[in-house]
Amino acid sequence: VRLQVQNVEKPLYRGTFHCFQSIIKQESAFGLYKGIGSPMMGLTFINALVFGVQGNTLRALGKDTPLNQFLAGSAAGAIQCIICCPMELAKTRMQLQGTGEYKLKKKNYKNSLDCLIKIYRKEGLRGINRGMVSTFIRETPSFGFYFLTYDCMTRYLGCEAEDSYVIPKLLFSGGMSGIVSWLSTYPMDVIKSRLQADGVGGITQYKGILDCIRKSYHDEGWRVFTRGLTSTLLRAFPVNAATFATVTVFLMYMRSEDNLRECEPGPVIQQPSSL
Repeated sequence: VRLQVQNVEKPLYRGTFHCFQSIIKQESAFGLYKGIGSPMMGLTFINALVFGVQGNTLRALGKDTPLNQFLAGSAAGAIQCIICCPMELAKTRMQLQGTGEYKLKKKNYKNSLDCLIKIYRKEGLRGINRGMVSTFIRETPSFGFYFLTYDCMTRYLGCEAEDSYVIPKLLFSGGMSGIVSWLSTYPMDVIKSRLQADGVGGITQYKGILDCIRKSYHDEGWRVFTRGLTSTLLRAFPVNAATFATVTVFLMYMRSEDNLRECEPGPVIQQPSSL
């Protein structure tokens, strides 16, 4: 977020690792965890919603085809925006608060919940949902590629429940799915971050998505749309490797022969193999 929204005329960070070092040096290791309350509150519901909607949509579509995997993932991505957008708004505002300060001189928000409450009081529902359209444009195709890539990878690697290497294969498939999903719509994530951070210092720069794209490109060139990509991909692989592997192994356990009667219908992530 900090790399995505920093002022190009007076940049604070030269890149991912310089940003990492600067935050620890200036704000201590706790600076790396600013805004953690928002994901902690929202990610459980987001993942439950995403995998639930994806599985039910896939079953409703009937056939387990690559196109249906993409459509089911896209449906899941679109619906979870209702939670994702306010969550990321609070996260972005908290992460930008007190940039470069060890002890905050002025604390606008006590925590993520306080941040959302204050935004709501000042701007209403529209303020809480700032960046909703850009989030929707980012998440819908992104989750389509997310589930499609995972389906293709697990088929290609031949993931079977009795395979002794099934866990490493699932981890690799999940990690690659995360990378592909972020690469597919990353420029829109930069725009979303800029729109959600807009007005933090009291000055509003952008009128909307197209205005933000035009001004960002005019001032900084095409490279602006790749700002922070390295740190995003470094995060994406382990996070999504753990997410997909955990969900798949849990479903394998719950829908094993001993539990099959209690857990009908079939698994959310449908495979032609025993998975």
